[in-house]
Amino acid sequence: MQEPADADARRAIAPVICYPNDTLPVPDLALYRRAMQSAEKVSEVLVPAREAACFRVAAGQIFRISSVEGPQVGDLNLWNAHDLSERFYSGKSRALHGTHLTTGERMWSSFPHLRPMATIIEDSLGWYGMDAYGGSVHDVIGTRCDPYTGNLLAGSQYHHCCHSNLIRALADETGMSLAEAEPHVHDVLNVFMCTGFTRDTGQYFMKASPVRPGDHLDFFAEIDLLGALSACPGGDCSSEHSSDTAACHPLLVEVFAPAEGVLDGWNSPPVNGYDRSHGR
Repeated sequence: MQEPADADARRAIAPVICYPNDTLPVPDLALYRRAMQSAEKVSEVLVPAREAACFRVAAGQIFRISSVEGPQVGDLNLWNAHDLSERFYSGKSRALHGTHLTTGERMWSSFPHLRPMATIIEDSLGWYGMDAYGGSVHDVIGTRCDPYTGNLLAGSQYHHCCHSNLIRALADETGMSLAEAEPHVHDVLNVFMCTGFTRDTGQYFMKASPVRPGDHLDFFAEIDLLGALSACPGGDCSSEHSSDTAACHPLLVEVFAPAEGVLDGWNSPPVNGYDRSHGR
């Protein structure tokens, strides 16, 4: 269709932030970092390449996801350890914080709970920022590689994509069948993944992750958590993300318990205060 006469004027209208976040509760990063300084490791899980594994973190503990052998991205799901219906809400986390998460930002839970599940307290890739392509790390825009999209686009039957990895891990952890576990697997935090949107077509892109062995993300658990992490079959996602040929590496999850008394006065956040009357 032909452009209207005022097309340029319409395009020139300044944007407005949908959810100004200056009224969000501010995490006490100084407290959380003191807790980490005093903490002792209580457990660890090594997530094999092209597989996933579950881990549990009590409220007030800290978990760290680390690159240990080579550049590798991971797909992270979080649930309330006592109620799997409360799970990470990537879309709302994106609306509140932006397309990529870093230090001081939070993983928020699904409706009707809408509360912080975990707070990022250290990001060794925080230096990366936003590159010239519009790429950054730790995104909440990609959904996870999955066998359904692979089948749609390429007719494939690939079972070590992150969606299937997370299903198997959750089923093994809980005793559910694969069919029972699948509805609980949800959109992820793409840990260490470098992504953005192309300027011309607006398409989701990925590029080689800047992560190197020793890089890590530290999270403070705001509630009791069940987590699942998939070491993506795309490796560093420099070329593809569902592959048996990409160089892949394990990821390490470590859980730390702060020293007694460090968190005195801290309380796990309550569920959202909306009365759920919905106008009736």
